[in-house]
Amino acid sequence: MVLGIGTDIIEIDRIEKAVDRWGGLFLRHVFNEEEIKYALQYKSPGPHLAGRFAAKEAVYKAIGNNRHLRWKDIKILNDADGKPYCVLNSLDSKKILISISHTRVYAVASAILTEEK
Repeated sequence: MVLGIGTDIIEIDRIEKAVDRWGGLFLRHVFNEEEIKYALQYKSPGPHLAGRFAAKEAVYKAIGNNRHLRWKDIKILNDADGKPYCVLNSLDSKKILISISHTRVYAVASAILTEEK
């Protein structure tokens, strides 16, 4: 059963400018170590960081009003086949499905909150 849906789009250069301005402080505030390591393995990490940022925003929207949820409480990783997935321990019997895509300019992500069986 679908419990919530969220979508977010962001300009990649917004994330790149934040990294240029605040560097590791910004990265460590928003992303977990695994997310940072994943993005930094690429020649251009900006699209990968922006995709994860959009995915976290989409998760916030799918969950709804949860003021206690922080950026780093949501972890966006990839399985062995490259498929993104969400780790969020505070959701008990729920699952979040994630889709991320990007162009040269934008990153977009969708999240679907479901009841896990």
